[in-house]
Amino acid sequence: MEDKRMDEPLLRRENLLAAIKAIPSFDEAAAARARLHSDRLTKPPGSLGKLEEMAAQLAGMTGELWPDLSRRAVVVMAGDHGVCEEGISAFPQGVTLQMVLNFLNGGAAVNVLARAAGAEVVCVDVGVASPLAHAGLVSRKAVWGTANMTKGPAMSLAETLSALLTGVETAHELANKGVALFATGEMGIGNTTASAAIVSALTGLSPEDTVGRGTGISDEGLLRKRTVVEKALEVNSPDRNDPLDVLSKVGGAEIAGLTGVIIGAASRRCPIVIDGYISTAAALVAARLAPACMPYMIGSHVSQEHGHPALLRELGLSPLLTLDMRLGEGTGAVLCFHLLDAALALMGQMATFDSAGVSGGKE
Repeated sequence: MEDKRMDEPLLRRENLLAAIKAIPSFDEAAAARARLHSDRLTKPPGSLGKLEEMAAQLAGMTGELWPDLSRRAVVVMAGDHGVCEEGISAFPQGVTLQMVLNFLNGGAAVNVLARAAGAEVVCVDVGVASPLAHAGLVSRKAVWGTANMTKGPAMSLAETLSALLTGVETAHELANKGVALFATGEMGIGNTTASAAIVSALTGLSPEDTVGRGTGISDEGLLRKRTVVEKALEVNSPDRNDPLDVLSKVGGAEIAGLTGVIIGAASRRCPIVIDGYISTAAALVAARLAPACMPYMIGSHVSQEHGHPALLRELGLSPLLTLDMRLGEGTGAVLCFHLLDAALALMGQMATFDSAGVSGGKE
């Protein structure tokens, strides 16, 4: 009997390509209508700065002048990293499991901020190295933790594609339930190391430029972390022109999952607010795989992680906030939901010069 398992990577790649092809073009006409409406509001043109541009961007993403984004979710992808064996984190690998349970019990920072923003937290086990069971967990394990990338590829191509498609499917399932606004979140001890390796591999930036302190490691730990990233890149020689090769060799399951969430949400015309360094690394992979998803991304904040500003510039994302955060989880992204709400409220509730009987300014 023919072994069908040999066809799985091919089928998964075809499913990923289908999701990428389904991403609609940004609606420039809708964005232009939003800008025109904004100029008619009782204020000097452009005086609300990024709030006006956000409203136009949301119109172009959704095709609607006043999109209903009341149903929103932060998708927290979770996975473990074998590279933790190299002592690159201030916390042990077991904290991944413990924090996932904290998310599920509503006690983490992202839970608090999500409640304040009217968002649900969707926690997905895509690669935790330990068994997990909880009524609120989305269990889609593509791998039981990645391998140590200093000794070989972190994941196989099949595992990488499985994690990617988990993200796509999660976004589609939530969109089918009415979720119209997404934020990216993650949990995985060691994932700033994987993110730095991805960014170096895809951009050519050196580990000195991409490796930061992550969970707060010492100077000695920072040097060790840079050496680990250098070794992982040397051992695996990821192909800069092949994002899947980079993701499988030096990435992580949760990073692959977030890449899929971005592609899946964009294919449903849903805005995606990108969180910190790890989420932005996933956004870089998504942009290289599917350039059409880039107009659907909103940069939330610039974190304290060393390589984040350069990564945001690489993607052309202008962060809305600078709060010296470095937590992850989706916390910075969820905070920006309030700003998006403000932008849409201004568009929908503010009087125009005509309706208010106010004289408009002259050119």
